[in-house]
Amino acid sequence: MEPVNAEMLHLHRIAGPPNQMYYIANFITEGEETRVVNNIPSNRWQSLSKRRLQVLPTALTPNNTLIAAPLPAWLTDPIVSRIAKLGAFDSAPHGINHCLINEYQSGQGIMPHEDGTAYYPIVATVSLGGTIVLDVTEKQASDGVTVKQWRIVQEPRSLLLTAGSAYTDTLHGIAEVTDDVDLDTDSVANWTLLGDRDSIVENGNRNKRTTRISLTYRDVTKVSKLRSKIFGKAR
Repeated sequence: MEPVNAEMLHLHRIAGPPNQMYYIANFITEGEETRVVNNIPSNRWQSLSKRRLQVLPTALTPNNTLIAAPLPAWLTDPIVSRIAKLGAFDSAPHGINHCLINEYQSGQGIMPHEDGTAYYPIVATVSLGGTIVLDVTEKQASDGVTVKQWRIVQEPRSLLLTAGSAYTDTLHGIAEVTDDVDLDTDSVANWTLLGDRDSIVENGNRNKRTTRISLTYRDVTKVSKLRSKIFGKAR
């Protein structure tokens, strides 16, 4: 697949949800995926009731400040530089300076939520391992009557970019199921952008969940050390 740059990004916009959501299948290679998974520290997992996670480089302080430190190379090379070529984080004060790693087993999920104001309003999510369906819902009915919902399939090695009103005006969550069903062109907002629709169709328009890891890249707006640099930008 030809690498996607800023001029090509519009070709990957997901029609339906509020602007701006973009989906790029096969954003990283299988070898790059394996390298990241093998480098995730086994002793840094924090176990929650329905998933486990790691926060890098550090967790935010109680007032949502990031103590400046570089992200490890296995998280940035080549993913962060590849995201940079899309121009998506050009207006973010620090570029990318934070990554949340979530692991979901089959049947696990997360209730609808928003990322909040600690971050610049853009998020880049790279999926590893299994395929899942992300449920996106309007916070308030744009037509004043019905709250709209969309299903976004996230395949392994894909990138999902969420910005603009898609970031500020929607909630997103993952259902606690072992199988995602009724997946087709009518029910999946990014169906035409998927890298492997055939596998879903051949499986009866369903996806059997396996372990999935997500890398959620963001820009924490409050940083404690002005002299540091991350992603090539001075604070």
